[in-house]
Amino acid sequence: MIMLRPASYAMARWVGPGADARAVHGPVTGEQIAEAGGAALDVQGMLDWARGTGGPALRAMTFHERAKMIKAVALYLGERKEELYALNPLTGATRRDGAIDIDGGIGTMMVIASKGRREMPDGHVYVDGEVEGLSRGGSFLGQHIAVPLQGVAVHINAFNFPVWGMLEKLAPTLLAGMPAIVKPATQTSYLTEACFRMIVESGLLPDGAVQLVIGGVGDMLDRLGPQDAVAFTGSADTALHLRSNAHLLRNSVRFHAEQDSLNATILGPDVTPGSAAFDQFIKEAASEITVKAGQKCTAIRRMIVPQAQMEAVSEALIARLSGTKVGDPADETVRMGALASAAQKADVLGKVQALAGETIRLTGDPETLDLIGAGPEGAFLAPTLLRCDDPDAARAVHELEAFGPVSTLMPYRDLDHASALANRGGGSLVASLVTDDPQVARSVALGSAAWHGRLYITGAGSAKEATGHGAPLPHMVHGGPGRAGGGEELGGIRGVLHYMQRTAIQGSPDVLSAITGQWTQGASEIKGPDHPFQRIFDEISIGETIHTAPRTVTLDDIEHFAHFTGDTFYAHMDEDAAKANPFFPGRVAHGYLLLSFAAGLFVQPDPGPVLANTGLNGLSFQKPVSPGDSISVRLTAKRKTKRTDTYGEVAWNVTLTNQDGDQVAEYELLTMVSYSR
Repeated sequence: MIMLRPASYAMARWVGPGADARAVHGPVTGEQIAEAGGAALDVQGMLDWARGTGGPALRAMTFHERAKMIKAVALYLGERKEELYALNPLTGATRRDGAIDIDGGIGTMMVIASKGRREMPDGHVYVDGEVEGLSRGGSFLGQHIAVPLQGVAVHINAFNFPVWGMLEKLAPTLLAGMPAIVKPATQTSYLTEACFRMIVESGLLPDGAVQLVIGGVGDMLDRLGPQDAVAFTGSADTALHLRSNAHLLRNSVRFHAEQDSLNATILGPDVTPGSAAFDQFIKEAASEITVKAGQKCTAIRRMIVPQAQMEAVSEALIARLSGTKVGDPADETVRMGALASAAQKADVLGKVQALAGETIRLTGDPETLDLIGAGPEGAFLAPTLLRCDDPDAARAVHELEAFGPVSTLMPYRDLDHASALANRGGGSLVASLVTDDPQVARSVALGSAAWHGRLYITGAGSAKEATGHGAPLPHMVHGGPGRAGGGEELGGIRGVLHYMQRTAIQGSPDVLSAITGQWTQGASEIKGPDHPFQRIFDEISIGETIHTAPRTVTLDDIEHFAHFTGDTFYAHMDEDAAKANPFFPGRVAHGYLLLSFAAGLFVQPDPGPVLANTGLNGLSFQKPVSPGDSISVRLTAKRKTKRTDTYGEVAWNVTLTNQDGDQVAEYELLTMVSYSR
């Protein structure tokens, strides 16, 4: 076999292993497969290159341009992923394991890119929340915004997901507009480097946007400043060592930690053997032991089941795990491969031994392990199920994590007890519950949500589409309190904001509009040359406004609308009943009648660049409209967003006022407008 020599990428230059490179031994045969690290890197130069070249180039792009860039990278990787799958068995992972890592990482990039296009503006400033009124007359307002940090993000990743671990951090970082320096775990760095090399070769990212460190980072953390960030995935001990760096503390450098935790699953008291929910519990529990040989930060370490079901669960899990084929991950019949290294195997065996005083072993005798296509020199372990009959008196099962194919079964008395046991892990990335009773779910959520970053609740009704206990999704936050690190990743746009600064802006409506790139109530209005519905996307200006002529609302209008639509609610049809309602002076117009009249007032009906009305947001009614009142409409271009190659979205502020100038309704109208006539 050719010796792998993963290289660092620093200041647009590949730097191969140095004289002090570390020998990397494969977990399947124990033979050396790579040499990595040991090169002298210009750490300060890398930081300067990221801050001075990569950062400005990324910040010059809009959120949507960066989202398109991320999607393009994901598609590029997707076309070449088989090259990554070819290396995957060297890590000890099966093809199924690799799918979580490789396709999972690419899919995460796609989701984050999509979120950026749909949920972030086509500009340089992210608007966070609504405008805050800070003055009686509305001339002084407040608005929270978020802008990219002007430093560099240092990503320190774990060995178990060499592709996903890099891509799930890169996507939100790049979308935020921040350059990154990636430092993968050395043991599996060759797979990370292969993926990273594809990214560089794609030519899709600006210079300085990404760099790679194979091996140690030297004194890089000592050189970070207030605009920089560190994102770490790994053990709690390593996280504590890194976050205790005096320089990081002194400069308040952001430190996001996602740490391995003692995740738990709970079998609901309503679930009995033979039911679909019981079968699902057994299937997922066994899968969490065997997938990636249990080397997942989200894997189930503690199974908490009703005392009455301990024997049934034990028997079902023993039967299912006994059929697990362990061996060479390149063999298609193998269901569980090797741990990442011989050192990792030794660590897991040591933890199992430390748990022996509180548990009994139900499966996983290493002396009886029958391997397929591999020998004892590999880092293989059998799926190991332990049983703890007194979890209240036990301590080690709630404090020690065997980061491998190991989980401990334990009983609970009632739901409060189950939640308490789950919480004794000291904070986890995920806890799961299998139940068909929504009230059981509510009880567990109230009792334990504060201790877990994610609660995965499933049962017979959702089993077919449920994504799995151990699958962190880019849409949902990944992180947890306490032992889990106290940080967050992913969660859609939430993960992007970790690499941005939230700032409160105070000023006039015109100032807020200029900063945010969207029109703010009270800001200057622009009069266009003709009706905006007759102009293409680029010809419409933010703040462009039309004021319509008034229209009187008659009693005949109200009655006709009521009978035509079937909405004969008493407030529109019964004068005495309406007057008895404290909200109305008597019979009033339908709110949707007012919207229809408003459209009739501001719409230009001729064919033109406006393609469709796709919805309205934030509809509210401030004052009732009585028969004889008149309404006028102000239509203002509030926000513009490019959506496709042929059309963009224009959001309009629509305000209805009565004959006294009082506002009676307001909403945001969305239209799709062509780029050409």
